[in-house]
Amino acid sequence: MTRENDIGTSGGTGEAERSTPAPPPVGGVLWSIAGDLRAVMSLPAALVMQVAHPAVSAGVDDYSVFRTDPWGRAERSLRSLQLWVYGGERAAEEGRRLRRLHASIQGTDAHGRPYRALTPDVYAWVHATGFPVYQHAQRYLGRPFSPAQERQLYAEWLRVGRILGLRDQDMPRSPEEFWPYYRAMLRDVIEPTRISQELTSLDLSVPPPDRGPAVLRKLARAAWPVLLPPLTRARRFLTVGLMPPEAREAIGLEWTERQERALRRLGKAVRAVVPVLPERLRYLPIAREARREARRTGLGPARAAGRRKWPALRVTGRPPSPGDGLFGTGAEPEPDG
Repeated sequence: MTRENDIGTSGGTGEAERSTPAPPPVGGVLWSIAGDLRAVMSLPAALVMQVAHPAVSAGVDDYSVFRTDPWGRAERSLRSLQLWVYGGERAAEEGRRLRRLHASIQGTDAHGRPYRALTPDVYAWVHATGFPVYQHAQRYLGRPFSPAQERQLYAEWLRVGRILGLRDQDMPRSPEEFWPYYRAMLRDVIEPTRISQELTSLDLSVPPPDRGPAVLRKLARAAWPVLLPPLTRARRFLTVGLMPPEAREAIGLEWTERQERALRRLGKAVRAVVPVLPERLRYLPIAREARREARRTGLGPARAAGRRKWPALRVTGRPPSPGDGLFGTGAEPEPDG
C-alpha cells in the first residue's frame, strides 16, 4: 500500500535527456497515482474539459471513433496514457506515434475557424487539463496534495508533455504560471461545445461492452437496457463532480449542493476501500507490470531520478488509431492513505 511520504518529490530533466524525453520518475507522484483505479474515475472530467475547446471538439467530432467504437477507443486511450508514465523506453516511442496520428487531423470548427490538432496552443490544452483534474479529484478520492507534491506533479506532467512532443515554451513552466494561463483559457476559449454537451448528456447512447470474457459480454448484452440508465447517470455524476468548479462553470454544467454531498460520501468510501486492495485489483495492467518490474530490478525512487534506463515492458494490444490518442484522454487520482 502506497504511503503519502513514499511519493517522490525529486525529478527534473537535464539537457541531455531532452532529445529523448524521459518518462516521469519511478516512485514519483504520477507513478503512484496514474495507474490506480481511481484514475479511471476522473478521466471523463479531463476529456470533457478537452473537448470544450472548439478546435478539439471539432477534431473529435470529425475524426474520433468514440461513437462507433467507444469501448475499443477507451481501451486504446488508457493503454496509451499508461505508456506515457509506465512505458519506460517505450514512452517516447508512444509520443512520436501519437504525433504522427494527429498530424493529419485538421478542419474547420463550429465558428468557421480552421484548426489543426498539432497547433501548439490546441495540443497543449489537451495535455494541460490533466493537472487541474488530478489536483481536484485528489481532494475527494485521496488526500490533498501537499505543496511539494503539487509542484512535483506539475514537473512530472511537463515531462509527459515532452514525451508527447510539446516544447518547453508551449506550456507554463511552473504551477504559479499555470493558473493564470488556465483561468485565461476558461475565460476566453473554453465554451459549451457540441461534444462536451454530448459527453455529459443523460441520453448518450453507448452499446454494451464488446470485450472481456464471452460469458460476461453475453450477460451485459442481455441486461444492457436495465444497466445503461444507471451507468449513464453515474458517468455524468463523476464527470461533472470531479471536474474543477471553475471549468464546470465555463462549460455550463450544473452541480448542486446535494450532488456535492453525495460525491463527498462516495470519496470517503473510495478512500477507505481502494488503498487496501491488493495490487492486482488496484492498478491497471501496464502500471501493475511496471511496478512489479521496478521491484524486481531494485529501481526505486532515489535511483530513478538519475538513470536513463527504465524497466522494459512487454506491452501487447492494438496500437492507437486516429482519434484514439491525445484528442480524448486525460488522467487522474492520488497519493493515498
